[in-house]
Amino acid sequence: MTARPPFTPLVQSLPASVPFVGPEAQERARGRNFRARLGANENGFGPSPRVKDAIRAAAGDAWKYADPEHHELKGALAQHLGVGTNNIVIDSGIDGLLGLVVRLIVSEGVPVVTSLGAYPTFNYHVAGFGGRLVTVPYVNDKEDIQSLLDAVRRENAPLVYLANPDNPMGTWWEANAINQMIEALPETTLLVLDEAYCETAPASSVPAIDVSRPNVIRMRTFSKAYGLAGMRVGYAIGEEGLINAFDKIRNHFGMNRLAMAAAHAALEDQDYLSGIIEQVAEARERIGRIAADNGLSVLPSATNFVAIDCGRDGAFAMQVMKELIARDVFARKPMSPIQDRCIRISVGPAEELDVFEAELPAALAAASEA
Repeated sequence: MTARPPFTPLVQSLPASVPFVGPEAQERARGRNFRARLGANENGFGPSPRVKDAIRAAAGDAWKYADPEHHELKGALAQHLGVGTNNIVIDSGIDGLLGLVVRLIVSEGVPVVTSLGAYPTFNYHVAGFGGRLVTVPYVNDKEDIQSLLDAVRRENAPLVYLANPDNPMGTWWEANAINQMIEALPETTLLVLDEAYCETAPASSVPAIDVSRPNVIRMRTFSKAYGLAGMRVGYAIGEEGLINAFDKIRNHFGMNRLAMAAAHAALEDQDYLSGIIEQVAEARERIGRIAADNGLSVLPSATNFVAIDCGRDGAFAMQVMKELIARDVFARKPMSPIQDRCIRISVGPAEELDVFEAELPAALAAASEA
């Protein structure tokens, strides 16, 4: 047979791609495992022991569907955040929530504003629903708030994306700058404020939660500081009417019971989270020292990764990343102009940073000779 059911014109126009090539795919292609997994912004320190106990306790109920209302976890989050349960929606990580919010707002040809080089999964969803992506450049390695606002007004865009702290650069804005952006935003434009790294950021960078505005939605995750990337639990905070709209399109049985139990247990162990935040800060400092020892500088970071400026152009930084991978250190890098001079190293356990420290000099030397 040569005929097949036709895809929509939109789907036919899109490439078959994924925003990130996972370390597992690279390991399969290389025929061996990485010794240091420092490229995916995961929490290599692992989840709380309470999380592991909760997963074991819930395992026997894996035959059951999860509560489609996510009652227990939403209640715990509402208490933790000081909002109502009707101000929270839970889904499969921020990635899943981004897909839902784009679906709520964007149809074919609708302009959507973001920064050139910002989190590519958001762009992936915009393309998937036929939106027209409008990008503005970073300024001083930060997403530029004024340029984002200017583009929103120029394009009459109903959706704008900003990550604070930023991925992939790790930089951040203080809360007053975010609040000023919100005040300046048209009422008909929804701000997606991605706060995936808010737990590792300075408290001064996180605005107070205000659920009265229907044009702001804040997205957070258990994947980073809480160490549950493999469980895929994210949540969004917003005005009740906006949050209720998610019930029109979300997969009500898309979450699993073990993930819900794990996230609940992680949220309850704030002492463990505090310890993780300290380890993240210490690892960021160590990555900075390793970079300095090799004649490189780092960008200030409020995340669980550090962008290292390789001091030359994007082609050189790409070669450095490839040389690290060849030496069994999984790393990534920004790909957009100016940002692409950097490689990005996630924090991790001391033994993995030992590998990175040992291999970076040879990787830099080989990249210089290439």
